[in-house]
Amino acid sequence: APPEKYAHLNGVPDAIDHRLVLLLVGLNPGVTTATVGHAYSNKTNRFWRYLNSSGLTPDRIVPSLEDQTLPGKYSLGLTNLVSRPTNDQAELSKKEMDDSVPELEGKIRKYKPEAACIVGKGIWDSIYRARHGKKIPTKGFEYGWQEGEWLGVEEGWQGAKVFVSPSTSGLVTINQEKMGGIWKVLGDWASERRKKRGIKVPGEKSVSGKAPPEV
Repeated sequence: APPEKYAHLNGVPDAIDHRLVLLLVGLNPGVTTATVGHAYSNKTNRFWRYLNSSGLTPDRIVPSLEDQTLPGKYSLGLTNLVSRPTNDQAELSKKEMDDSVPELEGKIRKYKPEAACIVGKGIWDSIYRARHGKKIPTKGFEYGWQEGEWLGVEEGWQGAKVFVSPSTSGLVTINQEKMGGIWKVLGDWASERRKKRGIKVPGEKSVSGKAPPEV
């Protein structure tokens, strides 16, 4: 779709800060999300539910209106590969997606999260293609940690390690149990990293196995 089709809609601001445990990278804002102005606002999108069930936001399903609280409360950030809104992914060209990768890497270099979760294989296809000049080998791809892949690498910083999850869109037909299992791997890792760094998160069990008292 030409950019002017949705020119009346604003993008959605990133929820981001320096040195977060995890930055979650979506494709671009949908029309509902751009209209509301908060990430993953379409009620059919399961993003906020997976954040909760995986333990990334262990205390509750965060309302999309509170997306800006994620960095301070959970050491999680939100951004997108492409900032302009569209109704669906088909309205973005491969070129526009690939051309957006350097900007994403620049953002990661600036804010230096420990890891980046790419929320949708189509986004990872684009990042991989832009960085390696070829498609991801179809054999051998699995969701989860992408061994040997780091985003935003620069001298003195190894970059953010990469985790790829399926898209959380309601249109995705992947088995719910499988989806939950993929997100749980990420949630367990983030929980461990937050504990090691002494980051207290509402509802997260401390090392002793008990949830810390509410302040």
